[in-house]
Amino acid sequence: MLETKDPKGMTAEKKLESALLFTKAQLKNEKDTLANLSNISAIINMYMDDINWVGFYLMKEGTLILGPFQGKPACNRIAVGEGVCGTAVQERKTQRVDDVLSLDNHIACDSASRSELVVPIYKEGVIFGVLDIDSPSLARFSDLEQTYMEKLVNLLENSL
Repeated sequence: MLETKDPKGMTAEKKLESALLFTKAQLKNEKDTLANLSNISAIINMYMDDINWVGFYLMKEGTLILGPFQGKPACNRIAVGEGVCGTAVQERKTQRVDDVLSLDNHIACDSASRSELVVPIYKEGVIFGVLDIDSPSLARFSDLEQTYMEKLVNLLENSL
């Protein structure tokens, strides 16, 4: 079992650094992908403030299928090109949306979600899935969170 640091009193950047270090340790100590995705969603949930959902959707037979997560029950399947997750896959790039209600194709799994950060995950150049983080606050995610979550996904990709 890995030792966690209490995030209370940490700056936002220090929390993200801690999440990254904890993720590195998780990936070093465990090779099972399901176990890693489960714990990484818990790590992010523990170290990132003002979020109401964090987890993974995994690409299976051309569709994103719900994977390990923290939060309320979520959509089971998302088509490529639909919603923020499907758009991240289609465009092959991170999506950071300040107001999900401004999108025509937003998929509302939790009506409380107002902003979203989605980072695509690749395995040997092929889409593996996405990391999806939702917040009940408008414009919750900044360059800081995007940078750290892209670093975290890069660590994950190197372990797949």
